[in-house]
Amino acid sequence: MTGIFTRLKPVALKTKKIFLFAAALSIQLSFAQFAKVVDKDGYVNVRKNADAKSNIVGKINSGEILYIFSEDANESWLNIDYNTEKEKPLTGYVHRSRVKFIESYDEIPSTEKNANKGVFMSGNIKVNIVSGPFDYSQHKKDFSSAKHGDNQQLEKYKGQEIWGTDGLIPKTYYESITVQIGNKTIQIPQKEIENLFNGDTAATHCYFDVNNDMLYITMNNSEGAGAYVALFIVEKGKYKGRVLALPF
Repeated sequence: MTGIFTRLKPVALKTKKIFLFAAALSIQLSFAQFAKVVDKDGYVNVRKNADAKSNIVGKINSGEILYIFSEDANESWLNIDYNTEKEKPLTGYVHRSRVKFIESYDEIPSTEKNANKGVFMSGNIKVNIVSGPFDYSQHKKDFSSAKHGDNQQLEKYKGQEIWGTDGLIPKTYYESITVQIGNKTIQIPQKEIENLFNGDTAATHCYFDVNNDMLYITMNNSEGAGAYVALFIVEKGKYKGRVLALPF
């Protein structure tokens, strides 16, 4: 599974607009989170409005990951975004009873968290996340840029869209993400993390679905217009994929 949720990124904002944007983003992030479709019918209907009688704009299969934007955690209907590389993007509403929030699974506690490292351990599971300062001068040739108004902004790194910089030079990068389950070591592929910048170890969490043997690593990275969220999935000891989203 490799999903990418996209919303237009602002190019330039005045000071007042930046303040309002930051305030709105802070409120949004107080609830916005990943969830998985869990429905006995094998799919969930996505409706145009938060009403069971509203038009159905699409369907999403059970097991798929959604990003939910609802601010009220008690709402029966949840405002979602869903997108994969193979399917048409969907925005609409699904009923709360048809999804399970990733954070509702058993959390794997952190044993170490600092600017460059995050370690999470529980039982025979260990997750090790290593990051460090990014040397732009050594990798400048791997970037491509485009002009937006009067500004030249970085857009791609090694052919992939850049996340976390809002077009500026990255400050930090992920060196590695390693999962140890029993005697098995799972390395998140370098290509899956090399275009993700300015991570925040403090806002990283790990959850484990015991019944389905699935590990979830959630990240809330960067800030302001460069903010993004990421979810990495390991299923039955194998890397399954990632989901990326803009939380606004």
